[in-house]
Amino acid sequence: MNLNNLETINFELRDDGIGVITLNRPERLNAMSFQFTEDFNSILDYLMVQLDCRVVILKGAGRGFCSGLDLKEIDLLWQKKKPEHYKKFYYANMPELVKSGMHLQWRISQIFIKMRKISQPIIALVQGPATGGGFALALAADIRIAGETAKFSNAFINIGLSGSDVSCSYHLPRLIGMSRAAEIMMTGRFFDAKEAERIGLVNKIVKDEKLLDAGMELAETLLSKSPLGLRMTKQALNMSLDSPSLETISELENRAQALCIVSKDFLEGLSAFREKRKPNFPLK
Repeated sequence: MNLNNLETINFELRDDGIGVITLNRPERLNAMSFQFTEDFNSILDYLMVQLDCRVVILKGAGRGFCSGLDLKEIDLLWQKKKPEHYKKFYYANMPELVKSGMHLQWRISQIFIKMRKISQPIIALVQGPATGGGFALALAADIRIAGETAKFSNAFINIGLSGSDVSCSYHLPRLIGMSRAAEIMMTGRFFDAKEAERIGLVNKIVKDEKLLDAGMELAETLLSKSPLGLRMTKQALNMSLDSPSLETISELENRAQALCIVSKDFLEGLSAFREKRKPNFPLK
């Protein structure tokens, strides 16, 4: 899959196994256009099978993380004559508005499902606005680091839509609790990085210009862990959110440890621990 010519998102896979996804529509605060939706899906499809990428950093170009859905493009769904550029998007050309809107919604929602399905931990670096769909992108990451200018809003409710969209009603209560989540989702109010840290939404706050450094430092820590162990950990965390019982998740953990203990990763990790050195991952 060729990811070098994406129009709205840049992807770089570094030699050390860190993949950097940069949302690249700074003139629109990285709003989610039709092309953005297709580009992001393409990257996640690639990461689903590209295990040379071991950790993902997600960030926005310019002064914002992501301002959510590009509302200028949504207006096109109501227009009978579409600009030539949009004819390649099947949902933009469906004759029935309900069907076109449903297909677009489905295509966007796949991004958030795939973010949880890929095996790589995702570190979101949030500066400036993270609103609507951008808020949802931050929630779907595994770890969030905020810049001092970060501002969050579950903005869907402010424009006549349901506040429950693109997995927000799933992720937010699990991250900060039901009562806080209800207030944020129902009011659509903005809140800053300090409040986000206080309620446990972000792990820490750094200066905007230090965001990438902080993300890389954390990513390098994760690279020192067993690749198989990290994949199994993300899977277990995902499953535990909906596990019907302790016994169910315990069986998943048992399977993960049984697989890890017979892997070369475990032998290298154990040797490194005993020899008081850093493990040499990944192993081929």
